[in-house]
Amino acid sequence: MTHFVLVPGAFLGAWAWDEVAAELRAAGDQAHPLTLSGLAEKAGVPAGQQTHVRDVVAEVERLGLRDVVLVGHSYSGIPVGQAAERIGDRLRRVVYVDASVPFDGESFLSGWPSDHVRASIEANSGIWPPLGADDYVGQELTDEQIAGVLAKGTAHPGAALTEPAELKGSAGDLPSTYIKCLLDGDAPPPAVAELLKGGNWDLVEMDTGHWPMFSRPRELAAVLRESAARH
Repeated sequence: MTHFVLVPGAFLGAWAWDEVAAELRAAGDQAHPLTLSGLAEKAGVPAGQQTHVRDVVAEVERLGLRDVVLVGHSYSGIPVGQAAERIGDRLRRVVYVDASVPFDGESFLSGWPSDHVRASIEANSGIWPPLGADDYVGQELTDEQIAGVLAKGTAHPGAALTEPAELKGSAGDLPSTYIKCLLDGDAPPPAVAELLKGGNWDLVEMDTGHWPMFSRPRELAAVLRESAARH
C-alpha cells in the first residue's frame, strides 16, 4: 500500500486534494492531504519556508508512514523536495505537479521575474494576497471551480517565498516524477529540464492547466499511482 502525502500549492489548503484523495483511496492506496502552516484552517500561524518543510516531515513522522510518495503542487515543490531528503528511507518517490523545485540557497522567487511578487509581499505586511479570477482563466477550470478557489483560498506567508532552500544534496538525487501541465507552458523550466537528463527523474505531460487536482482529478490520481509504481 502506497502512502501519498499531498501538499497543495500557494493559497490552498488540504481541501484542494479532496477529489484526488478520493480517487486514490478508491484504488486501495492511502492519501494524506496536508495544509501547510499559515494557510486555510491554519491561517494566521507564522510560517516561513522551513516551517513548511517541517510540516511535511512532521506529518510523515506523526503518522508513522513508510513507502511514502510526497506530492508537491506549484510552490510546494520547494518544501516537499527538501522534506524528501530528510525522511530518508521512508521515501518511495517525489512527484512535482507543475511545481517549483528546490535548489540549495535559492528561494521560490529565484530565477524568474518575481519583483512584482516581492513588491506585493512588502505592500501587504509580509503576505502574498490570493490570485484574482483572471489568473485562473485559460487553465481548464469551470466558472464554478474558479469561484470555489477564490472563496476558499487564503493569503500565502511571504517568508515562505523569500527564504532559501536548505539541501545537503540535490533534488536530482532522489527518484522523482515531474508532471508538466501543458496549458501552463509547453516545457518544464530549464533547471528542471537539466534534472530530467539524470537517471532518477522522469517527465509526464498532462494536457490541462496548472491546477490539475481540480481540472483532471481522476487523471492526476492515475498518474500519481503510475509514478509510485516506477522504480
